[in-house]
Amino acid sequence: MDLLLPQFIISMLLFMVLFFGIGFLFNMLLRATWFMVILYPIVVIMIVDDIRFFEYFTKPGTSFQLLGSDLLNLSVSDITILACGLIGAILSGIAIKMLRVRGYQMF
Repeated sequence: MDLLLPQFIISMLLFMVLFFGIGFLFNMLLRATWFMVILYPIVVIMIVDDIRFFEYFTKPGTSFQLLGSDLLNLSVSDITILACGLIGAILSGIAIKMLRVRGYQMF
């Protein structure tokens, strides 16, 4: 499916803001700095792949093979949008770290 330029730009901003917010809240509540950055690849796998999570443990051969083919079949726009989500998660870790250095203690 082809995206129009306004849809593409809005999707990039939406993923960045969404994962910044989720990452900021997780990092604040769990007192971690890079929790969402570590969790982000799992979220991407769940977005991209249609396979249930437990099938990676029960049928690893076919599951990882299908995951690899699904990742290779992503379009450039999908990769860019997912990369913006990763940037948002990284920015949330940087924001939490900067706030803690400046003396703000979140929970």
